[in-house]
Amino acid sequence: MKVIHLSYYDTLGGAARAAYRIHTSLLRGGVESKMWVNRAFTGGPTIETSSTLGIRFPYLLRRLFVFPLVNFLKTRNPIIHSPSILPSQWLKKINNSDADLIHLHWIQNEMLSIEDIEKIKKPLLWTLHDMWGFCGAEHYTEDSRWKNGYRKNNRPEYESGFDLNLWTWKRKIKNWHKPKQIVTPSTWLSDCVSKSALMRRWPIITVPNPLDTTKWRQYDKILSRKKFGLPLDKSIILFGSMGGGNEPRKGLDLLLRALELYSKMDNSSDFELIIFGLHVSLPSNSSFTIRQLGTFDKDDDLSMLYSAADVLSAPSRQEVFGQTASEAHACGTPVIAFRTGGLIDIVKHKSTGYLADAFDVNDMADGLVWLLKEDNLEASSRNARLRALSTFSEAVVADQYKRLYEDMIKSSKKESFSISD
Repeated sequence: MKVIHLSYYDTLGGAARAAYRIHTSLLRGGVESKMWVNRAFTGGPTIETSSTLGIRFPYLLRRLFVFPLVNFLKTRNPIIHSPSILPSQWLKKINNSDADLIHLHWIQNEMLSIEDIEKIKKPLLWTLHDMWGFCGAEHYTEDSRWKNGYRKNNRPEYESGFDLNLWTWKRKIKNWHKPKQIVTPSTWLSDCVSKSALMRRWPIITVPNPLDTTKWRQYDKILSRKKFGLPLDKSIILFGSMGGGNEPRKGLDLLLRALELYSKMDNSSDFELIIFGLHVSLPSNSSFTIRQLGTFDKDDDLSMLYSAADVLSAPSRQEVFGQTASEAHACGTPVIAFRTGGLIDIVKHKSTGYLADAFDVNDMADGLVWLLKEDNLEASSRNARLRALSTFSEAVVADQYKRLYEDMIKSSKKESFSISD
């Protein structure tokens, strides 16, 4: 079975890392898997870039046309917008390949156009890592146009100028005639797909993002704390966002409010908040200690940081999956989060962590009190690791993808036989 994964990056960003982990899990599971990317940050014979494959992209056109077009949209939604309009040489390479199946991931930045996607002749599987597939040009949004259909009269009040989202959505409706197999990493995103005006009749399956649980593992807590110079006599609450905690979607502001409440409770423990990822702006008058450790290039170092913490906080307002939460679980670290998005699929309430009512900072503070009790913390740590092994390990996830691939390839062969007959 030969499978080609299409992703703009191989490991830069959450979507790319998820795609790369799916690819490597399939390799270990015996699938002949390759990853085609525009930009690579890893080496190896199974990762091929646009330059090694002879793919040339009209970067000048993108600068001259696509970027200015996006700027005609005036919006308070800070997340990237992708019109995906330029034809790509990837299409010919895909259709001329010997792959049995094409697996799409994050293919924006003009890697493939909306029109290109429909012209792929191979059996096609698409793992969504955000909301772009069924939205307009947005990758995330809190409005409901994706449910009701994009119209001139339902544009959100925070947008003006050229309606890039309406125009992009109409191009998807016009070009995507045949439903494609959709995979999402969480029940929440699958539910969004099934409620969307664009994809509600497309086949959908939920498969979590995989982890190498031999690499993402629990290290000795004392040794881990000493490595990072963290106190041995305080509770360590961890927060991480590779894209930066300044992004409102990640909810760092909610966490800080919850921690202010927690610090004033009679039954709170002495604690520090440790932040990893890009540098974030923090209040100067916090009543508790906050340290920023920056980014980590090595998974082993990040595994040790998870192991050093008592709790990972994932206070996201909107989260497709929550890879820091699954990584923390693999390292035996419980997670406190809001009961929303993909985190519901990862954290089991009062078993592997605590799910506070959505955006209720008082409940999050109460959750920390419950979770940091010694007995609850020890049990949650054990359960978190067991959950990672049973749900997110490479073998478990790869097996789900392999069965889906096999079914799709068989169906495609039957369909080809019926047409030729």
